[in-house]
Amino acid sequence: MLARTLTPLSQLTNGRIILGMGAGGTWDHIARLGVPRLDPAAAVRAFAENMTVVRLLSGGGEPVTLDGEFYQLTDLAPAEAPAPPIWTGSVGPRSLAVTGRLADGWIPGHAADWLSDRHQWSRPIIDEAATNAGRSPEDVATIYNLPGRITANPLPATRIDGRWLGGSVDQWVEELTGAVLNHRAGGFTYFPVDDGTSRDVLFGRWAEEIAPAVRTATTAQLN
Repeated sequence: MLARTLTPLSQLTNGRIILGMGAGGTWDHIARLGVPRLDPAAAVRAFAENMTVVRLLSGGGEPVTLDGEFYQLTDLAPAEAPAPPIWTGSVGPRSLAVTGRLADGWIPGHAADWLSDRHQWSRPIIDEAATNAGRSPEDVATIYNLPGRITANPLPATRIDGRWLGGSVDQWVEELTGAVLNHRAGGFTYFPVDDGTSRDVLFGRWAEEIAPAVRTATTAQLN
């Protein structure tokens, strides 16, 4: 049902749908919905099979039959529309490896950025799994959740203990441009920090000043 719902949505929105999937970080809540509780190892296997089923049931082709551990399909015709990109927030080594084998994007947990310890030990697991599966590590983009201030004037320090705090528009542009060019960042999601500045102002600075400037700077360098 998820595959059937997402493929036409992706087509109708010209590819602006992203499917987030995971192994289940809150099993108490999941079990309340009537879903059988899985142990961690089984949850990761189901996570991988979920992605496989979504991809099998999209993009056209012959009817699909699958006798999986968790899903069984019999002569089910795939949707003509392609599946949307699949992003994960994997944390543990096994789910990180699944991300490398099957996913299109990864969001490091706890707003960890490209200089964090979490990224430093997690991304190599994804890259190795992608390579072992015959993929390029570049096939799995890293997308960062970035909370921070966007200030009218530069801050004296944009990081504390290696963690990004924010800064002026120019400071954000410099930081994000470096992340793309030097650390393979594939995208960013901005989360405003309440410092008394109107959210309309913050989102305006992000959408109208920071994002276009980073796009221009990185495009010039990458081309």
